[in-house]
Formats: sequence, structure tokens, C-alpha cells
Amino acid sequence: MTEVSSQLPAEPISAVGIVASPSKAPDGYSVVAQTTDGSDADLWKDGLFKSKVTRYLCFTRNPGLDVVTDVKLTDIKDALPEGFTPLQETLDSKETATRKRRLCVRVSPRAATQTAVYDIQIVAKSKYHLVNYTCVGEINNMFVWCRLGEVQLQKLQTACESNSATQAQTVRKSAGRPDCERQSSGSVTKTALDDVPFVLSEKFHDTKTEMQQVNLMGITIKSLAEIEEEFQYNFTTERSVVR
Repeated sequence: MTEVSSQLPAEPISAVGIVASPSKAPDGYSVVAQTTDGSDADLWKDGLFKSKVTRYLCFTRNPGLDVVTDVKLTDIKDALPEGFTPLQETLDSKETATRKRRLCVRVSPRAATQTAVYDIQIVAKSKYHLVNYTCVGEINNMFVWCRLGEVQLQKLQTACESNSATQAQTVRKSAGRPDCERQSSGSVTKTALDDVPFVLSEKFHDTKTEMQQVNLMGITIKSLAEIEEEFQYNFTTERSVVR
């Protein structure tokens, strides 16, 4: 038996990838460049001929809302497992990630899962066993092992509260008015608009019962009473015919 580490990492893995060059892995990614016995962990190399093509597995533990919950190795021609995403291209060179075998990962919301993948190691010989790890499968005569662990929701809540506080602060800053000077006294926050009475102007208090005649560009605007008086018609002739 070979034991890599008995201590569970602080954060679960949030993303897995494959790179053509270990030195060109994205920021924050750890590269599995060697097997547990110190051999080259190249996922592409040919056992008979030395190839210039290299592929290395990498992963990151970026605290966030998503975590990797499972890893699978399948043949290229096999159907993609439900809920899994295949690693088809290298992160650095955008080339084909693997040959013959395909590495797939399943990513889930952190709040919706109880367990996640915390570490990935590559073992060169099948007879070796990693304590607390699960063997995913074989690729290029090497074996991929994953360690699962319980997701700590408390850390997720802390991260969410921090993000919410940052967003709320941003909203307050963007919604602030330059002409409103905010003053804080204890737990009460006041603005320059506080204590300002909002009342209707006195000029609108007296409602006019009749509109004054206004002559605008030769057009006379009349009140309703004036219009009814001018165009009043009592239909006397029509009523006499009906009788």
C-alpha cells in the first residue's frame, strides 16, 4: 500500500483539465506531472516510441459555488455518461486532450451535493493502492485515483455571505447621489433629503371651475360650458315629426 496523504485538503476540486505543457497550466491549477512513485505522468506517451506530444492532468481548488463530484474514464467510442463533461481539448494549446481513452468530470452546485472530489493522483502500477482513494480507471498504462470527501457547507455560506456583502456595497455605491451627503449616527443613516416636507404647491390649491379663454395663434380655447352654450340644440323639429 502507498499512502499519499492522510489529511483531507481544505477545499474540494472545482475544475479539472488537461494541458500539453505543465509550465503553461492556468493560474491556480496544480499539475499532476508525476505518478506516486516519481515516474512521468504523461497521459499521451507511447510505450515503444518517444513522442514529442505530452498531456498532463491538472486541477484547481477555487472556492466557489461549484465542485467536481465525480471523475470517470471511458473509451473514446463509448457513450458519454449522463451528467458528465468530457475533457476534449488541452487548456493551454486547444489540442486533442487524450487518445483512446476519455476523461470525464461531473460538476455540481456545492449546495446540492454532500460529497466532492478533493484530490487526484496517478499511480504507475496496478498493484499499488492509495489509502482513502478510489480507482477511476486506467489510461496509458497508468491508473487515476480520486479521493472523495464531505462538502463543508459552512464555508459555502461564508463565501456566499461575503459575495452578498460585496454586491450590496457595490449597489449602494452605484445608487448613491453626489448631491446627497450621507451622515451616519450610530445605526441610523440619514441623507440630505431626510426631514424635507413633500407637499403640494400652494398655486395648485384653488381649482378653477372655469377655464379662461386663451387665444393661441388665433385659436380660441373655450371652456366646456361655453361650448355647450354655443352649440346647444334642443331637437324641437325632430320631436314634432315623431308626434
